[in-house]
Amino acid sequence: MAKLDRDVSGSFDEVLSRLTNGILSGSVSATLEDGVDYVFADGRVAVRVFERYSYMGGNRLTMTLVVSEKGGYVHVTAITSGGSQALFWKINTFGEEAFLQKLADLL
Repeated sequence: MAKLDRDVSGSFDEVLSRLTNGILSGSVSATLEDGVDYVFADGRVAVRVFERYSYMGGNRLTMTLVVSEKGGYVHVTAITSGGSQALFWKINTFGEEAFLQKLADLL
């Protein structure tokens, strides 16, 4: 598992669109598996789950992206999961870290 947690500048819609499009175009095997949006009186939250194949690890992995906005501030959290071939512990996190690095580069 790898995690990224950042406050970012820009509008909620711009940030969400840029990250979604960038993730999908950054890997030939990346797909948007599902998502949900919530609107509150004082903010919004979007959750997206992406999946891609990791050539280096020889497996599939996911990234959950959460973009939230409250009071004009936009926050991004992303967590990758999967990608290990071991039964009881992770021996290979290359794919997870590379997937998350693509997101960090977009930010």
